[in-house]
Amino acid sequence: MKTVENNQPLNSMANKISQIDELCAKAKILPVITILRDQDVLPLADALAAGGMTALEVTLRSAFGLSAIRILREQRPELCVGAGTILDRNMLADAEAAGSQFIVTPGSTQDLLEAALDSPLPLLPGISSASEIMIGYAMGYRRFKLFPAEISGGVAAIKALGGPFTEVRFCPTGGVNADNLKSYMAQPNVMCVGGTWMIDNAWVKNGDWNRIQEATAQAMALFD
Repeated sequence: MKTVENNQPLNSMANKISQIDELCAKAKILPVITILRDQDVLPLADALAAGGMTALEVTLRSAFGLSAIRILREQRPELCVGAGTILDRNMLADAEAAGSQFIVTPGSTQDLLEAALDSPLPLLPGISSASEIMIGYAMGYRRFKLFPAEISGGVAAIKALGGPFTEVRFCPTGGVNADNLKSYMAQPNVMCVGGTWMIDNAWVKNGDWNRIQEATAQAMALFD
């Protein structure tokens, strides 16, 4: 069995939590990307990277998701590329085969959480309640995506959940934007945020990559 420097197995939960922490600390924002045309993959990624982003969550909401992940892993190896909107173990296997470096889900099922335990990839499971956290917590998970964050209580919910779940940290996604980002990031149990506000659909459709780069740079400047 492969091990890492701390003698933890490569696919151990401790190692996966460490990977997520490192990813989020560096990225700060996980842009949630849905690709509708193959020709958009590289220029969109380049615009986001030029704006300061280091990690991309490519959703499987379209038929182009898996091919986009493959393209990015082959041609933009400096970026950390993950798969989002993973709904079951089959999608997990497809994302892993495509070269994903991390996995994000909109919610959690027992079957998917169990499948991810055997995967070498770190999983950031989606939750919207304390009960869902407890299901994942019992299996060793300590990092979660709060989704949809604003509808699920936003900053107030994260503050409240910090009481009983002292080891848990969150990536709030859904309704996070430039106006509330600082409020989320001010919470000690928030490690990064997910969002789409810097990727306007019209900009992508029109190939306005400069505007996406500018919006991304403005978003990253909020952390200064």
